[in-house]
Amino acid sequence: MSAPVQEAITTMVDAATVQSIADDVWTSLVGDGEVLVPLPVPATEVTVSAWVQITGPWCGAVVVTCEEATAVALTECLLRARPPAVIEPEDVDDALGELANVLGGNVKSLLREPSSLGLPQTGPIPPAFRPDDLCRVDAQWRGQSLTIIVQGAIGTPHTERNEVPQ
Repeated sequence: MSAPVQEAITTMVDAATVQSIADDVWTSLVGDGEVLVPLPVPATEVTVSAWVQITGPWCGAVVVTCEEATAVALTECLLRARPPAVIEPEDVDDALGELANVLGGNVKSLLREPSSLGLPQTGPIPPAFRPDDLCRVDAQWRGQSLTIIVQGAIGTPHTERNEVPQ
């Protein structure tokens, strides 16, 4: 007997909601006057990604993907660094992970309980297994492409958690 297929994220969260969450996160984390514009810009081949897993009645991830230069610029904003700041790869991982974590926490708050949020991870974009279980916002920030994806079922949930299920 196979496990039941989980409800698609698009029945719970739409692109306009994800964009609204991103707008709030951008203002509070990236800075006043910093705007994430919902306009698709072709992404380059070289991108970096960060995500957090959500487990509960719906399982998936919230993923932030952008070009490396965009990730460095975002890191400078989050750290409030002034040029010529030295931004290390670990700083970029931490900054993108924090963006994914805050976006993921906001998305999680819209889902059925009990749900929990995993620790931020960085690396190649995790695969999406169901095209119908995906909500995507393509945008630009300072003229550079950035994508936020809420996607279902990225694999076995991790045992590490940064919060307790409620």
